[in-house]
Amino acid sequence: MKVIFSIHWILVSSVWFFVNGVLHDIFILKNHKGEYNRDLLRLLMDGHVLILSGAVLFVCYLMMLSKIQCGALIAIIIALAMLTYCGMIYPFLKSHVTMAISLIVIVVSIKALKTFPDIYQIMQNYNQSK
Repeated sequence: MKVIFSIHWILVSSVWFFVNGVLHDIFILKNHKGEYNRDLLRLLMDGHVLILSGAVLFVCYLMMLSKIQCGALIAIIIALAMLTYCGMIYPFLKSHVTMAISLIVIVVSIKALKTFPDIYQIMQNYNQSK
């Protein structure tokens, strides 16, 4: 059960979002005919949302490897944002894998929040040592 809900899912989601964002932008630019316009910008922003989410989740993964609780909180926020994004584009694109990965990120992050040390306790120990 530990492997199923390990923090390595954060890395998997990071790679999934980042690679899909880069591929999305490549295919949009390759298939776009004409000049730079509002439609092209909107389509490129979709890819950039994925790229940014992947990059932030990678930082969250590094934070969670160091047992920094804020990494899990930020990962939950990103996963909720990705679920919202998938909900908005669902009529046009059924992103079932992205939604499933986002749900797994939420579960893994909640599990990590319970096991990681609280930042308040860490700071109390630091303040008492001075």
